[in-house]
Amino acid sequence: MTTTPRSLDLAIWRKSSRSNGQGQCVEVATNVPATVLVRDSKDPAGPALTFSPAGWTSFLSTLTPDTPH
Repeated sequence: MTTTPRSLDLAIWRKSSRSNGQGQCVEVATNVPATVLVRDSKDPAGPALTFSPAGWTSFLSTLTPDTPH
């Protein structure tokens, strides 16, 4: 799916639950249909990565293989 500027405007961002509060954060938006958006919280106007829901789950499983997503 191609993310449009409008999709980014509609995104509701939340910080990672693993955020340490020291500026090393990512934000995730899951409210855009068929898309998971990920961005650097220090640069909210910057680019966002886009994943399909299945791609996002696969990506997370490679980071934390023993944690359910």
